[in-house]
Amino acid sequence: MQEDDRDKIYALVADLTSPDQRESALLELSKRREAFADLAPILWHSFGTVAALLQEIVSIYPLLSPPSLTAHASNRVCNALALLQCVASHPETRTLFLNAHIPLFLYPFLNTVSKTRPFEYLRLTSLGVIGALVKVDDAEVINFLLSTEIIPLCLRIMETGSELSKTVATFIVQKILLDDMGLSYICAIAERFYAVSTVLANMMQVLAEQPSARLLKHIVRCYLRLSENPRAREALRQCLPDSLRDTTFSTALKDDVSTKRWLAQLLYNISTDVQPSG
Repeated sequence: MQEDDRDKIYALVADLTSPDQRESALLELSKRREAFADLAPILWHSFGTVAALLQEIVSIYPLLSPPSLTAHASNRVCNALALLQCVASHPETRTLFLNAHIPLFLYPFLNTVSKTRPFEYLRLTSLGVIGALVKVDDAEVINFLLSTEIIPLCLRIMETGSELSKTVATFIVQKILLDDMGLSYICAIAERFYAVSTVLANMMQVLAEQPSARLLKHIVRCYLRLSENPRAREALRQCLPDSLRDTTFSTALKDDVSTKRWLAQLLYNISTDVQPSG
């Protein structure tokens, strides 16, 4: 990056702490965040910057209930969330981000149910921050998320959100399941397992009517991972949807080699008592 561009970034970060300059700085920085690899540490270590981003988030809370979020307010807070996603993604700042419990500030957004576009965009952008955390396989991230209510929040979005929100929420649950601690947590209590498996089964019913290859891929991976736990495997013999056992999704999976392989492994796992190899 050129020296002039670097100076411009520093100036924009400084503008975040100025109420009059903040909105335009949020917009510019969110546009440029991909181009500047060191933006996350600068945001985190600059005086007052994270506080300013949290102020943007908290200022929206009164608009959540009753739902009165405008497109303009949604776009503005989503620009702040995009910068927090940048912090969540960066190896230098991820642990600091978690230790400050900043994801909890996003949970009121995930808890909304309004179907309007501003709310849908707010939920999707908030899910993107959590998705950025789980994308890197880090037990510390999973441990943190399991201590919060992220699973029920994701499960509700998996049932009621837009296709894109459903996909990101299912990806988050998938990444939690792929961690040994996450799998053990979900399978430790029957109610937790059935909360997850019931939502997955309901999603399969919808997919039979409105296919989505990307969403199907995440759901099959979740089921496969559940089948690697002995108690869950036993339960899946009874509750795995018939649409995964028959030819319902043959056309949708025709060209998807990895998902077909996962599905074959899942069906093998639930038909045998042999401990699956992975």
